[in-house]
Amino acid sequence: MVKDLKPHIGIFGRRNVGKSSLINRLTGQDIAIVSDTAGTTTDPVKKSIEIFGIGPCVLIDTAGIDDVGELGQQRVGKTMKVLEEIDCAILVITENSFGEPEMQLIGQMNKLAVPFFVVHNKADQEPLLAVTKAIIENNFNAKVVDFSALSNDEIAPLVEQLKKNIPESAYQKVSLLGGIIKPSETVVLVCPVDSEAPEGRLILPQVMAIRDVLDNECICVVLKETHLQQYLETMPKPALIVTDSQVFGMVSKIVPNDVPLTSFSIVMARLRGDFDNYIKGTPYLSQLKDGDTVLLLESCTHHSTCDDIGRVKLPRMIQKFTGRDIHFEYISGLSPIPEVGKYAMAIQCGGCMSTRKQLLNRTNHFVNAGIPISNYGMAMAYMSGIFERVMAPFLPK
Repeated sequence: MVKDLKPHIGIFGRRNVGKSSLINRLTGQDIAIVSDTAGTTTDPVKKSIEIFGIGPCVLIDTAGIDDVGELGQQRVGKTMKVLEEIDCAILVITENSFGEPEMQLIGQMNKLAVPFFVVHNKADQEPLLAVTKAIIENNFNAKVVDFSALSNDEIAPLVEQLKKNIPESAYQKVSLLGGIIKPSETVVLVCPVDSEAPEGRLILPQVMAIRDVLDNECICVVLKETHLQQYLETMPKPALIVTDSQVFGMVSKIVPNDVPLTSFSIVMARLRGDFDNYIKGTPYLSQLKDGDTVLLLESCTHHSTCDDIGRVKLPRMIQKFTGRDIHFEYISGLSPIPEVGKYAMAIQCGGCMSTRKQLLNRTNHFVNAGIPISNYGMAMAYMSGIFERVMAPFLPK
């Protein structure tokens, strides 16, 4: 399973409370730099590890939430952004210090529905006071574990609390095509190779799809769109064809109507995105008006080319489909979402470089404001007149 499908656990706290030492104890490795100098960790640092009793996960070490100065506040801002991608948080305190920095962090965690608990670290130097524990547990509904990362304290209670706090959904093995295909069936993956294709390799959704087909005990056939006709004329009918959305027009004409068809972007949206709201929002493309602004949400940062699907092909397709004077704006990576009220609609990419938590936190801005959202693949299918066809594999049979 790729890294961002593992549970993400963020370690938070003031400077010099022993966050890095705690990570080293959890992993049993010296993977985080430990220093008595406050502010050693300046940026969020991710590490894929395996915790006994939990399994594969990603730990994220963060800068102190009490950092000061202009640069320090930028570090705190990056630390707060980590909350948008994690499944669980550990808030580390020492010396029974619990005040405004912790309360602000908890407020943001509650806002983003991030489950958390508190570790009172360095218990060998100053044990947890009953009054501190009562304040945290009664006022903030959070469990507190007294612990010393640098002593021989038993790690099991901390791991047990971590297991209780990580949502069950973070442990569930997910599948791109689970429930759609059956063992021994043949699945054809159509992978165009143009200037957008990375040199010498496939893009992540295509690689994930290959592995997922194999994990589902199916036969996987990978080909370019130029060989699809030949395959269909000479080989047995496949159970499913998954194509790149940008060749929907060509592929849908080749594939017989009795062969299920969908796209990589759509199966990625099913795995990670707000699938139901994408389906609901996509038809709004027919209601766009002159002067409307559509926001294209990209999850990765890359150089734009003449074949760029988000910045070139999709806007061009929308202009042609609507016949309207539509304006477009773009956000790359995980840049902050601007004031959403200016947009008539938002269209999110498949999100192969993001976690589900990141995508939901991003698109919720629009859902909560009542602004329609869609997905690259669904939008292209709708404008190609095959929306119902490519969504059929996901509907109850």
